[in-house]
Amino acid sequence: QLQLVESGGGLVQPGGSLRLSCAASRLTVGYYTIGWFRQAPGKEREGVACITYPGSRTNYVDSVKGRFAVSEDYNKRTVYLQMNSLKPEDTAVYYCARGSTPNSGLCTVDATTGWYQIWGQGTQVTVSS
Repeated sequence: QLQLVESGGGLVQPGGSLRLSCAASRLTVGYYTIGWFRQAPGKEREGVACITYPGSRTNYVDSVKGRFAVSEDYNKRTVYLQMNSLKPEDTAVYYCARGSTPNSGLCTVDATTGWYQIWGQGTQVTVSS
């Protein structure tokens, strides 16, 4: 079965940067979208960014536009989330997830769609002085 593993989280000061990675355990047939989501304690899960994989389309939630960038390395089976100018409100567990259907062309950061069905375990990002 396919597994997704997030890494790269940690503690940074406001204004700092982190680069998260989402690695797939194996190659898959077809093209799948990878989404990034985050969830703070006691809060609902929020969509952050997405990318078609291999990348041809990206999308971002308004609160991270201009600060975050999603990219991919298909040969390494890895999707990245570069996070710059981090703010305390970015503190959360960050998850990556795969869309449920291949070759869809969809790239959504709507966490309520139920379309993302394979999820990693998450990596903690803490932004604090």
